[in-house]
Amino acid sequence: MYSKKRLLLVLFCCISVLTEAQINPRQYRIQKKIVCQQGAVVSAHALASETGLLMLKKGGNAFDAAIATQLALAVVYPGAGNIGGGGFLVGHMANGKNIVIDYRETAPAKAHKDMYLDSAGKPISKLSQDGHLSAGVPGTVAGLFATLKYARLPFKTLIAPAIELAAKGFAVTDSQAASLNRTRQSFLALNRKAVAFVRNSDWKKGDILVQPELAATLRRISRQGVKGFYAGETARLIVEEMNAGQGIISYEDLARYKAKERVAMEFLYKGYRIITLPLPSSGGILLKQMFGMISGKDMGAFGFHSALAIQYMVEAERRAYADRAQYLGDADFVKVPVKKLTSNDYLQQRMNDFIPGKAGSSQLSKAGTIAESEETTHISIIDKDGNAISVTTTLNGSYGSKTVVSGAGFLLNNEMDDFSIKEGFPNLYGVTGSAANAIAPHKRMLSSMTPTIVLKNNRPYLIVGSPGGSTIPTSVFQTLLNIIDFNLTPEEAVNQPKFHHQWLPDQVEVEPDFPEGVKKQLTDMGYRVNKRDPIGRVELILVREVFGRFITAIGDKRGDDSAAGY
Repeated sequence: MYSKKRLLLVLFCCISVLTEAQINPRQYRIQKKIVCQQGAVVSAHALASETGLLMLKKGGNAFDAAIATQLALAVVYPGAGNIGGGGFLVGHMANGKNIVIDYRETAPAKAHKDMYLDSAGKPISKLSQDGHLSAGVPGTVAGLFATLKYARLPFKTLIAPAIELAAKGFAVTDSQAASLNRTRQSFLALNRKAVAFVRNSDWKKGDILVQPELAATLRRISRQGVKGFYAGETARLIVEEMNAGQGIISYEDLARYKAKERVAMEFLYKGYRIITLPLPSSGGILLKQMFGMISGKDMGAFGFHSALAIQYMVEAERRAYADRAQYLGDADFVKVPVKKLTSNDYLQQRMNDFIPGKAGSSQLSKAGTIAESEETTHISIIDKDGNAISVTTTLNGSYGSKTVVSGAGFLLNNEMDDFSIKEGFPNLYGVTGSAANAIAPHKRMLSSMTPTIVLKNNRPYLIVGSPGGSTIPTSVFQTLLNIIDFNLTPEEAVNQPKFHHQWLPDQVEVEPDFPEGVKKQLTDMGYRVNKRDPIGRVELILVREVFGRFITAIGDKRGDDSAAGY
């Protein structure tokens, strides 16, 4: 006879095996919407979302799911998921505590402010965007272990699905196949040896991507912990790769890297408490500025996608991004007047020259006077206990530097381009910067990532974030307004056409399906309106607590994004 305890153990093991069997890496389904009651995960790839959900079902919390989902994305979403990049986590714990973990990349010790300038002082953007010299010291693995202290399950359990996905492979989607094919020549030009992302014939939907070198690296991390990346064999492979390609990341840079816990940026908007990032991400400050500039207006009365509502939002975006260019940088290195930039008096004064029906000008609306390809990836998570996670990670451009660490199988970031490589010179995303964001050893480059949690009655209501480089803060801003002010459904809030203004260039960028009538109204006001590729890929969770708890999780229509829940 089995004891009661042993019977329970056998039952748990059977449930675990059956649950894991539901994740089929060679045949899976993208789910754009899930309605559930216990917990949910939304990410850029179905297999990663299912991996996070598996950890919730195993008894893990939202932090467990965040770790496992990020590791899975490093395998199944190589364009942005990573262990060779960095990111930020915003968390709201069921006990009311708010957490920010900063694992943004840092500049190597040998970095300096003029490292991407030629002898005439002109920027060489290719060096800051492609290849070995564009890489900052990776922070993701340190961030995962900084997150682990809030988790419940052993790290070996959390990393196991990623190891399996890397070792045995997974079926690529149609969009992934197209992306790998587009990047083939860059992979060939920027790597010394064969990489898993290149094959003799074109990739097509359903082809299996196997990454044995990445699997070996993940196994070292599983066995050795954080030292499995920042020391030993993996560190040796990184430094050898740097030396072979004139990169500058050293053993010392890897050994000294630390993730940092920071105090969240918090503010109120119409009774909702918004929790988001502080510096070195500009996202939280931009979000607080933009909401502050429109806080006295009845945006809902203007109407969703009305020309007047869009004008208010565009002009708030213009002024916030002008301040970003002038003042923002890593507050551990430069003094940033955050209190002044986000004060109500300052933000109201910034809109004093707003004229309804007339376009503003970036020549006139400069920074106020004081006395991020867009291949990032986002994850939103809620668990049954009410722990909420919003986490954004990145390699910066699509596939980062496009350089794979030979023998280790992972891509390095090209985050050095997020510094101001020359004051006033635009980066990969057209964003300009000042001396506040100049390159310096061990400094964190300014980011646009904006993982955000909104509380209603002190409980998680919205969990949101997006990739998209410099468009991230405006995507989050618009998504939150769509729900709070315009009363759109979660699906509409995520999928309706978006627009973007970032001070320079002085233009309103709109998605291809943006309404032509509204576009004409804006043009008549004097705005230059340009169509562009889709903006961002929002991952949204909305929690309603009326006669029980109901979770709606939405994956953006703009990609392979997928929701999972139970």
